[in-house]
Amino acid sequence: MQLEKYAAIDIGSNAIRMLIANVVFSEQQVPRFHKNSMVRVPIRLGEDSFTVGEISSRNLKRMIRAFKAFKQIMKVHGVTQYRAYATSALREASNTGWVINQVKKKTGIDIHVIDGRREAEIISSTSMDMNVVGRKTFLYVDVGGGSTEFSVLRNGEPLASKSFKIGTVRLLNNLVSDQVWKQVQEWVVKQTASYEKIAVLGTGGNINKLIKLTQTKEGKPLSLVSLSGIYHQLENLSYEERVMQFELNPDRADVILPATQIYLRAMNWCGATRIYVPKAGLADGMIRSMFEDFQSERS
Repeated sequence: MQLEKYAAIDIGSNAIRMLIANVVFSEQQVPRFHKNSMVRVPIRLGEDSFTVGEISSRNLKRMIRAFKAFKQIMKVHGVTQYRAYATSALREASNTGWVINQVKKKTGIDIHVIDGRREAEIISSTSMDMNVVGRKTFLYVDVGGGSTEFSVLRNGEPLASKSFKIGTVRLLNNLVSDQVWKQVQEWVVKQTASYEKIAVLGTGGNINKLIKLTQTKEGKPLSLVSLSGIYHQLENLSYEERVMQFELNPDRADVILPATQIYLRAMNWCGATRIYVPKAGLADGMIRSMFEDFQSERS
């Protein structure tokens, strides 16, 4: 048996997360991936990128502080390999190269910007409960701050994947046109029309919070009725009331409404009445792809 520790840094539009995972493997058994630690810092890069077109010096300084902390945490855990992937916010910023160079210079950490297709592929390949995946056809929906990744899965295999510029930070800033919504709807309808029974797999911090707010039992899907119900409850409260009454973090209390809208629309478009929440996302997929790449290099 061998044990290695990997770290995946997901530089999103609403927050930056670092997942540290234990990877246990041997020649006789399939590898096992166990989450060890997750650190999340609410640096909303999308608010810079999507509104003024570049990452501000203030948020760059915050990034550098966060990455210095990440580096120390990785040392404490004994992390042997890491990757740092940036998505929508850095993809679209005019000063991406400068930001990456400054982070590298100050912290030694390399950042790689991935496109929407690659992001969707990594997310849809994430290991999930195959007992669930094998029973159904799923529309996989990963809602981020700058983009949402959609994939159709059958028997655990991705059939189609696409990333759209619909995210919670964009929606908060009124940066999503009706035309973009129409494009997403047309893609989802086209890709799922041939399946009589389909469910949604939802990932992202917001759907994990919605599961808790609806008191859905662990491992059970969230119904369309329950999701609609909690949406209307949240919608009728002010931002301050959502923070106080539902004990939401300040950087969650605003984005949770547009995130719920995306999940609800996706369910309606594909005719799903249940949404499963595997609690996995880009960082989990990064860990798996990292292991597979390093194993290929060893062989």
